[in-house]
Amino acid sequence: MDFILHQDFSEITPESWNALVEQSIADTPFSRYEYLSQWWKTLGGGEWQTAKLVLISARENDQLIGIAPLFIAEYDGQQALMLVGSIEISDYLDLIVRETDLPRFFSGLLDFLSSQSDKHWSAIDWYNIPDASPTLAALKAEAERRGWTHHEEIYRPTPRIPLNGSFEDYLARIDKKQRHEIRRKMRRAAESEKNVRFYVVDTTGNIDSEIDAFFHLMMQSHEKEQFLHPAMREQMTATIQNAHKQGYLWLGFLEIDGAKTAASLNFDYKNKLWGYNSGVSSEHRELSPGWVLLAHTIQWCCENGRYEFDFMRGDEEYKYRFGGVNQYVMRVKLTK
Repeated sequence: MDFILHQDFSEITPESWNALVEQSIADTPFSRYEYLSQWWKTLGGGEWQTAKLVLISARENDQLIGIAPLFIAEYDGQQALMLVGSIEISDYLDLIVRETDLPRFFSGLLDFLSSQSDKHWSAIDWYNIPDASPTLAALKAEAERRGWTHHEEIYRPTPRIPLNGSFEDYLARIDKKQRHEIRRKMRRAAESEKNVRFYVVDTTGNIDSEIDAFFHLMMQSHEKEQFLHPAMREQMTATIQNAHKQGYLWLGFLEIDGAKTAASLNFDYKNKLWGYNSGVSSEHRELSPGWVLLAHTIQWCCENGRYEFDFMRGDEEYKYRFGGVNQYVMRVKLTK
């Protein structure tokens, strides 16, 4: 297996990168070329001020076997080797490699990293690895083999709603009180004289105005307004536009009296919906626009055969009221 240290993302073609992602243990929107290459351009929308790219690929018999998108930065008091995408805006991260190739790819990767003359790092600190990823076992095994310190912890819950039937089937499985609340709020919105309308953006045309409307609703929250500083807005705009170009953007709105009142930004990827962000106006709160939009979103998933709605990171109460079941992303740190 031949390992190559790349100076830039452009040295690997998007087509070969994404083809490997779709066969790999890291088949999420956050491992795709268009997402990670853009993340690197803005360093996560300004999350990192300085970082050194350590982008490594491995080939065998001219076949791309694995990609390790890494960078070195000062973190937690050490020069740490981290996954590109770390930490705050990429819900799932991992090595890009087929499961059958993972053990030898990871072992070879560590040997390659250790052989580099410019190896100014003392820890591997990886966030947002799914709790079901085989990378967790590989990290532990290699740490034991090399005599390194290994620490693993739950970083965040990632609640998900399993869906395998109609919207009524979904409602029947959740708590009775919450089922009643969802039905009541959807009915009240439907019967309102204010002409409540749910729609999913047609992604075949220009979506710039829809992106602006989404950001406007995001910024109704003081916390999200602070989050959406210029560098982060640039990063998120590119993320949305790239998802649109690649055909997996899902952007839904709830209109009340002709005005966009709630928005839901998701990735429609691999037959499930990945809930990335949302925004709600302070207007028309009596109609619970955020709840109604989420209910319509789940109903859309049921009617269109999506097997899961993934809330991704965070333990907000509403996620569990809608039937979210916890899975987790992990943090693993190896120290030499």
